[in-house]
Amino acid sequence: MDIVAILVRRIRDMGTEFVRILPQLGIALLLLVATFFVAKSARRIAERLLSHTDLRGSLVNLVETLVGVTIWVLGILIAMSIVLPGVTPANILAVLGLGSVAVGFAFKDIFENFLAGVLIMLRKQMRIGDFIRCQDVEGRIEMISLRDTHLRHLSNELVVVPNAYLFKNPVEVVTQSQQRRHEVEVGVAYDVDLDAARKVIHDAVAAAEHVQDDRPVEVYAKEFGDSSINFLIRWWAGSKPVDAHLSRDEVVRAIKRALDDAGMEIPFPYRTLTFKESLSIMRPGQGGQARAATGEPPTKAG
Repeated sequence: MDIVAILVRRIRDMGTEFVRILPQLGIALLLLVATFFVAKSARRIAERLLSHTDLRGSLVNLVETLVGVTIWVLGILIAMSIVLPGVTPANILAVLGLGSVAVGFAFKDIFENFLAGVLIMLRKQMRIGDFIRCQDVEGRIEMISLRDTHLRHLSNELVVVPNAYLFKNPVEVVTQSQQRRHEVEVGVAYDVDLDAARKVIHDAVAAAEHVQDDRPVEVYAKEFGDSSINFLIRWWAGSKPVDAHLSRDEVVRAIKRALDDAGMEIPFPYRTLTFKESLSIMRPGQGGQARAATGEPPTKAG
């Protein structure tokens, strides 16, 4: 009975304490609701102010996120101080400092991606809208958050990549510049005049519509192939994937057309077969004679 009485008394005390702090809980709840609207409004104001500046889209997102996080941290600290008057923001920060090691180990990946996201947003080389390649993923950057980066693949799939993955591995920013160099190889027959073939290829590529005329077209004799002398052709065009496809399609068709008009062969692979033993050619009705020539006994038709 004593234990039951003690439990009842403790429950009654807890209920009394809960009723006593109900006003503080209500005020803290209202403060959190106000914090939500203030953080949302502050992010919108920051977006409007920064949209008139020359800051990159990733930096604008970073500033908006930091503004929202700062307001939320302050709101939560003030709400905790209201509910627990004996706990000050300094005490809360001290407790958080003591538990930071344990939290760091528990949420290592989250903090790693968070810091990587901040550093990626500060980069000048990567912007929203750029097409990038990183290891086995590629796509156009649609959004950079503090946790991950959203890439839109050319076939329209959305790839969500952790920021730490992009930070640790080499990233090829394909569209970092407006133009980039493209290349293709073509082979001509061994009996073709290489100087004449080089001029034909050069003129055909230089006249292509999607090839930049302010950059030189390069045509080099590269190697002796199995059936052809191979040329390496380089030109400059737009850096976007669609620009690469358009210019490559136009260059390949122009080279083929120009070589055909000049009577210069783009050979198929040739194969030379060498037989160590002599072979006979049989004609209709001469099967016996052919076998006699090779020393084989004639066969009887059954």
